[in-house]
Amino acid sequence: MLFAVNLLLAATTAKKSSFSGYLILIYIVIFGSLYFFYIRPRSQKQKAARLNTRKVELGERAQTIGGFIGTVVKMDDGLITLRASSGVELDFIPTAIARKYDPPAAVPESTDDEHQEEGDQK
Repeated sequence: MLFAVNLLLAATTAKKSSFSGYLILIYIVIFGSLYFFYIRPRSQKQKAARLNTRKVELGERAQTIGGFIGTVVKMDDGLITLRASSGVELDFIPTAIARKYDPPAAVPESTDDEHQEEGDQK
């Protein structure tokens, strides 16, 4: 035990080399390059995509973050007015618009009942 304490004291009082300074500098350069070449461009792309999907025009259908779907009838600086299919108009702040609403395309029902598979022997 006493040997470990003496070894620890000797290590802390020993002359430090300049290698540790270079090592810290290398870590800073690596982290900085990682930030500027990977993290920052990725976050800028995500922000641009998010703003692009929230951009709606008059007459387009929009969906809010709460799930309300309506047609944009009026746009002011701080409010967007949506009209539901029942005629009710509600005002929303622009950040409450989640995306443009494009209803899913109707998928025609298949008539697979008329065709027999190999395993459907009757």
